[in-house]
Amino acid sequence: MSISALIMRRMFAKGDAQRDAGLTIPEDVTYVRDLRYGSHPSYHLLDLCWPRDAQGKLPVIVSFHGGGYVYGSKEVYQFYCASLAQRGFAVVNFNYRLAPKFKFPSPLEDLGAVLAWLLAHRDEYPIDPENLFLVGDSAGAQMASQYAAIWASPAYQRVMGITPPPVRLAAVGLNCGMYDMAAQRRDRGLDGVKRDYFTAHPEQFGEKLNVLAYIDGNYPPVSIFSAGGDFLLPHCEPMAELLRSRGVDCDCHIYGDKSVGHVFHCNMRLDIGRQANDDQTAFFRRYLR
Repeated sequence: MSISALIMRRMFAKGDAQRDAGLTIPEDVTYVRDLRYGSHPSYHLLDLCWPRDAQGKLPVIVSFHGGGYVYGSKEVYQFYCASLAQRGFAVVNFNYRLAPKFKFPSPLEDLGAVLAWLLAHRDEYPIDPENLFLVGDSAGAQMASQYAAIWASPAYQRVMGITPPPVRLAAVGLNCGMYDMAAQRRDRGLDGVKRDYFTAHPEQFGEKLNVLAYIDGNYPPVSIFSAGGDFLLPHCEPMAELLRSRGVDCDCHIYGDKSVGHVFHCNMRLDIGRQANDDQTAFFRRYLR
């Protein structure tokens, strides 16, 4: 593991623990833990939560957690996901295989397995895979945007060698992320972390990293946001502009000033984070069947 990844893991773990200290799952949310969706004993686990008083099938949000490809877990995202459930959704909060042990595109394969699990278990839980939404932040936003391209483009499916399960991806939430993998391959920032995930020779993946070239009008609608103090803010509006230029319905927001930082929406104590999550789930409701 690179020194960059080690530092990231320690810093993020400390910050997340401080952020979530004292929080509990709300009483109005049913929260089921550690459902197995694959063969790996720790990574292939998911949690599923929904409003306790729910009647019938619910639209589903699948959360692709961030962490620079090397950090993060469903435990870190449990309170954020429970808060989304309070807004009237069933929410899937899943672990995926992390770098450096597991390389690109392992997390994308894992997401496909999660979606297949949803289809297989749709009669056991209050979930409606025909109203499926995908959210991701930071590295999770990059991977969510890439999986949406795979879902929408048969040509990119062939490039990636990944065929999504037959679900309807109604819309996507991309939060505090970066999206141009072809450009990132040339960018020296966070080199160690990127080597952990893409290896020291990302050129071997060739066309697989040319994600943006495969976005067209078949791409799902997108809610994208960042914050005034997010270090990935420069990636937000260019992605929104590209999506709109390709005929994709895109709602873009920049929240707060420089005091509002990266993945602020995961902080359950921030009013501005609650506002961002309210806005994004309202956008999703526009695409319910």
